[in-house]
Amino acid sequence: MDLLKAHKRRSKLSEAAYVTLNVGLAVALLVIVLVGQLPWLAVVVVLMSKWRALAVRPRFWFANLVANMVDIIVGVSMVVLLYGANGSLWLQIALTVLYIIWLLLIKPRSKRSFVAAQAGIAVFLGVTALSMISYSWDSLLFVAGMWVIGYVTIRHVLGSYEEPLTMMYSLVGGALFAEMGWIGFHWMMAYPLPGFGTIQLSQLALFMVLFCFDAERAYASYHRHGVVRRQDILAPFVLTAGILAMVYVLAVINGNNAL
Repeated sequence: MDLLKAHKRRSKLSEAAYVTLNVGLAVALLVIVLVGQLPWLAVVVVLMSKWRALAVRPRFWFANLVANMVDIIVGVSMVVLLYGANGSLWLQIALTVLYIIWLLLIKPRSKRSFVAAQAGIAVFLGVTALSMISYSWDSLLFVAGMWVIGYVTIRHVLGSYEEPLTMMYSLVGGALFAEMGWIGFHWMMAYPLPGFGTIQLSQLALFMVLFCFDAERAYASYHRHGVVRRQDILAPFVLTAGILAMVYVLAVINGNNAL
């Protein structure tokens, strides 16, 4: 009985430490951006938070880093967004709260729906952040960044299905992301958001999330039934078409070239 009580106490202490460390990480990023204006230092803190991925034999380092890349993409993207929201304290606090929600409620889940949501969040934030900081980059670097985002997020989703061709599908998905990245780099569109500082809604980020959503729904249908059923993908495709149409109409109303 005493052993059981001791185990429960240790579990509660471990849970409290986990919550404290994750909240501390999010707050630390906010403080670094607010006080020091050193986004690179905040990125280093995000990378250092993944020290457990390297606390194994070196031959496992690459596999562990790939497995943690979705979380790293979200963390680094949050740093970029916090820096982009400079001058808008309420927005920076809101982003910090959202990052805490990610760390405590979304990232630890392993259910397929949550895994898909994790990948979708990484795609949206990753492409948005990449679009914000890459305006002076060479196109090759932007395309490489898009490839990484596509590869790791698709691999993340397929891992929950135990897909035997995960590597091949991930490489193909990364190539599609890279191609869209090359197009997006030369025809980049972003929509200003009132009160969001320099943060803008990236058209490429929106398109890639919708593309991934439709692809995931189609794959889930195929995995469950052995064929992609029309009734499983009709609603996602209609939703995607509706959002794209709305974006186009709003862009035309605002006098922008939507395509």
